Amino acid sequence: MSVDVGLVWDAVGDIAGGRGLLETARTAGLDTFLVFDHLINVFPRQAWDTDFSYLAAAMPTPDRCLDFATVLGNFAPQAGPVRLAIGVTDPNRRHPAVLAQTALTLAQLTERAPVLGIGAGAEENLRPYGVPHDRKVSRVEEALRILRMFFDGEGPHDFRGEFFTLDQALMGLPAPEGRTPRIWLGGNRDRMLRLAGRYADGWLPSELMTPEEYARRLRVVRVAAVAAGRDPDGIVAAGGVPIVVAETDAAAHALLRAKPLRFLALHAGAESWRAHGFAHPFGEDYRGLVELLPHRLTRAEVDRAMAAVPDELVAEQVVVGSRETVLKRIGELLDAGMRHPMLIPASAMASPEAAGFTIESVGWLAERLRSASIPEEGGVA
Repeated sequence: MSVDVGLVWDAVGDIAGGRGLLETARTAGLDTFLVFDHLINVFPRQAWDTDFSYLAAAMPTPDRCLDFATVLGNFAPQAGPVRLAIGVTDPNRRHPAVLAQTALTLAQLTERAPVLGIGAGAEENLRPYGVPHDRKVSRVEEALRILRMFFDGEGPHDFRGEFFTLDQALMGLPAPEGRTPRIWLGGNRDRMLRLAGRYADGWLPSELMTPEEYARRLRVVRVAAVAAGRDPDGIVAAGGVPIVVAETDAAAHALLRAKPLRFLALHAGAESWRAHGFAHPFGEDYRGLVELLPHRLTRAEVDRAMAAVPDELVAEQVVVGSRETVLKRIGELLDAGMRHPMLIPASAMASPEAAGFTIESVGWLAERLRSASIPEEGGVA
């Protein structure tokens, strides 16, 4: 079985940076280029200065978040054979009909079927804007059913749910042949995993997890697919893989002292902190990034939280090491069933020099991952 490799851009700041990363993806022969969808960045603006990140010199606020649809439409002529992906948006801010129209419009512009990544939505993109953020998983399920209707035919479609209603709704924009958008579901907990198996073309967890846990969750996806009468092997097993890479393992671990990388440990939930014997500074019930509201943190709160971050937890949020070590670690995820690692160049946040080496390493890693021989039952030969 083959391995496809993707590259992720956060869609923040200068759009020229995104174009450069897309060109990296195309030159390196990557399969997919994915952009985030955020209204607020995951880093706190109150602490955003050159002491926190060198990036602040050129970008005085981290919240210069770009609209994914406009960006991907602009990038489509440059993408060529690289698949464009949204990873992930949500049906809280955008009605499923609007999401379907966006994805079908993008399909008119690209060589390959685009990926519409759907998730339950993070609090930072919902609560500050008065967008409903209750019963998010139930809303996702209805949205998936509606998206399937619109992608399968013009209609008219009728649907009466708790959150959405269709009354003779039409979607007259057809996908070009072979370019019907693919739905990847971004989910980490069992209920979302079952939805991925039931409705999605791919599973895109946002959490970096152990190979054993990845395999367990993938089994939940596949069992749900079988129960729904679907081919479990037809669901792309993807996953975000943040990498911190340097010439040596020691040099890579030294990069973890950079404040943006240390802040990633605060994206982990209280449960992860307790597993290491620590109390999360954001509370014992804190569920992690999905409920973080970074713009509401004061500078003092950020400083106190950063001081509490244990080193071992920082290393758990990323795949860290030399190129060879990172390759081996990703190989362990391939052993567990992952077939589409989406590389997130996290160490590019540490310094300009680290950024250059990280982007060079993407091509090196992609070449070796694509050439990995993976038997049907799993395991890199």
